[in-house]
Amino acid sequence: MTRSEILELLFKGHTHSVKDVLWGNIPFTKEMKDILDVKSVSKLSGIKQNGPTYHIYPGSVHTRLNHSIGVYALSRDILLSIGKKNEECPLTEEGIWSFLIASLLHDIGHFPYAHSLKELAIMEHEELAYEIIKDDEKLRAAIEKAGGKPENVALIIDSKKENDDPEVEIYRKILSGTLDPDKLDYLSRDAYFSGVPYGIQNTGYIISSLDLKGGKLVLEEDALLSVEHILFSKYMMYKSIYWHKGTRSATAMIKKALLLAIRDNVIKIEDLYFKDDKEFLRIAEEKKSFPPFSLIINAEMGHLFERKCSHPLSRFKKISENSKNLEKRLAIEDMLFALLKEQGEEIKSYEVIIDIPEPIKFENDMHILRHDGSISLPREGESIFFGENGKLFSENLRRLSIFLPENVSEEHLLSSLEKLEREL
Repeated sequence: MTRSEILELLFKGHTHSVKDVLWGNIPFTKEMKDILDVKSVSKLSGIKQNGPTYHIYPGSVHTRLNHSIGVYALSRDILLSIGKKNEECPLTEEGIWSFLIASLLHDIGHFPYAHSLKELAIMEHEELAYEIIKDDEKLRAAIEKAGGKPENVALIIDSKKENDDPEVEIYRKILSGTLDPDKLDYLSRDAYFSGVPYGIQNTGYIISSLDLKGGKLVLEEDALLSVEHILFSKYMMYKSIYWHKGTRSATAMIKKALLLAIRDNVIKIEDLYFKDDKEFLRIAEEKKSFPPFSLIINAEMGHLFERKCSHPLSRFKKISENSKNLEKRLAIEDMLFALLKEQGEEIKSYEVIIDIPEPIKFENDMHILRHDGSISLPREGESIFFGENGKLFSENLRRLSIFLPENVSEEHLLSSLEKLEREL
């Protein structure tokens, strides 16, 4: 498509708008806005973006729908930036609409309570989004009416599915990467609603510095510092919000209850799919005769376990290594429970919770458009997130934590951990 065709498409028929606290009036065509009314999309308004984080940051009650609208807005801005800089782009009208719809729908398969369920043996939310788009006739009809192709929308979201369309690959790279619209929105949005400064980005400048070259999303060399800002902001947001000890307590409590419920055939993994926050809580309330589900109910009420200890993974290396596997973790927790009981602690077996956050990526893999027109990855010395350095940020955040009821002695816990480490 030519520059004028792309720009005309991105402005033509945008007679509706949605007011957003971050990005102002976001323009929609009527057909795009109608997608928001489809049940599988509108239910995102019932899923908090950051799950139980609101217990620590009360303003953090924004939803997946708020975020999805923001990602759509930034995706449109990225296409505008690319369109203005190029006489011709390897894009089509159907492809552009499919990409914008994919941006709007990228989280429709997301689970409630943020990432409490992430480590369970469940389908990833991108896979669920693919299934929803494949099976939901009302949604497919709305996508087609808005100018998109349902199959391509699904393929853009679920990048693990096999694809032979080069244009779909372009949109996949835009929607998922170091400077993707998802990250640009959630860092700023989560920071705003939590009331912290760490995630705020100079989003307009970043987007204006993006371009499309050889099918790759590239960043102009002068804006390289923006990548540093994004990745350091991500680090600070994880440290202060996403992995705050209160948030980790709530998510660990929920995860422990679900692991036990699945192991004991109280629920099936499929019971967790396509639920909003209220529907998820209803599972625990309806099956509250299963004692571990009290963990979920207490987490929702803000009655969180205390983090009794937090150590580098190397401090209790054997416990940490064995606990990375969730099934083995349950066995380790049972062993720790037995040791605490030997020391006279009044505690139930399901109240012993080991928490090890999943690995996260901080490496800078953004392609840089150099002043001489060449394209390369960041060079050594240009980025503190270069090469192995990025892994250090993840390792610094990931610690072995034990969450227990308030009455449990930290001294008894430490001696139990030391004994367990020797026995493993």
